[in-house]
Formats: sequence, C-alpha cells, structure tokens
Amino acid sequence: MEILKNPEVIGVFMFTGIINHLGKIKNKSESKLRVVCPKDLINKLSTGASIAVDGICLTVVSLRGDSFEIDFMPETARRTNIRYLKTNDIVNLELPVTPNTFLAGHIIQGHIDGLAKLIGVKQQGKSHILKFSIPDEFSKYIVEKGSIAVNGISLTVINIGKSFFTVGIIPHTWDKTMLHKIKLGYYVNIEADILAKYLEKLTKL
Repeated sequence: MEILKNPEVIGVFMFTGIINHLGKIKNKSESKLRVVCPKDLINKLSTGASIAVDGICLTVVSLRGDSFEIDFMPETARRTNIRYLKTNDIVNLELPVTPNTFLAGHIIQGHIDGLAKLIGVKQQGKSHILKFSIPDEFSKYIVEKGSIAVNGISLTVINIGKSFFTVGIIPHTWDKTMLHKIKLGYYVNIEADILAKYLEKLTKL
C-alpha cells in the first residue's frame, strides 16, 4: 500500500500519538477545514504551524478567534477520512513533538497509510475492544502487541488477522479522544509503525 505524502507539509515533523486536545469541525469546503479548539492550544498555534488532525499532519493557514483553518488537497481527501468529516464532528488534535516532549507513545509521522472501518465494539469491564477491518495488503505491517496509530492515537494491537485487527481502549483514552463518539461503520485513519516499513524495504534490497 502506498504511503500518503502530504504536499501541504513543509519539513519533517513527528508526533507521539498522545492526544491532549479535541477539536470540533466548524465548517468544511472541498479544500479547507476550520476547526474549533481549546484556547490553550490556539495560543500555541501560528500560521504555517503543523498540527495532526485525526492523525493527518496538516498546516495551519489561518487563525480566527477560537479556531484554525487548514487546506487539504484532493489526494489527502482521497486517502484519509477527511472526506467523511462534517460540521460538529469531533477530531483528535496533536502538536508536533519538541526536544522537551515526553515520548510516551510511539513515533508517528502523520502520513496516513489508509483507512480502516470499525466493525465491532465490545465492552470489557470499563474498557472497550474495537475491531477494525483493513485491506489484506495492510496486515503485513501490523503485529500482535505492536504499535499502530488510529486517528492519530498511539495504540497497542491485541489481535491481527488477514483483514482485521483489534485494539483495547482504556477509559481515559475513550473519554479524552474522539473514540467515545465512534460508531459501527466509521472510517478511521491508520498509520503503521514506521519500523515495519523500513524493515520491508531493507529485506527487498
């Protein structure tokens, strides 16, 4: 599967998949998205800054009050769930890491590999087990107990099959990310562990 290259992004940025802020879609056009977010996050943004929106690394093009706007290209819309987003939808937001960032998740580039579809939700105590369907060719990048980014959230794989994988969501992650709004049939952005992609390339040399 091809890896999404975001032409909007200038430079190389990295995220950890630890979501500390949620945003709400204020409006959307064919190429722009405006997102309302908390004041403490707005205060850290500037025009040209990068931000991960549901795991997609994008560039802030304007700020207005309690919201920011990003541009996205047709290729981005085609390869990610941005084409499904609508007004009032909740999205995960994360700023790029800095030299002082605590690396609590795993290395995430914000380059989406593809989409996964939610096909099962099972409650286990206070936690949830989510099951996602994926294209067969994507399963080779996922391993049991390995890392995966789901809408930008750093998660650990519980089980992996040819066309599906499962992850466990603790109550804190459920409440503090957009996952508490997720429903069956919902499409999420998936980014596999970058190490798996490098290993695949090296073994083909």
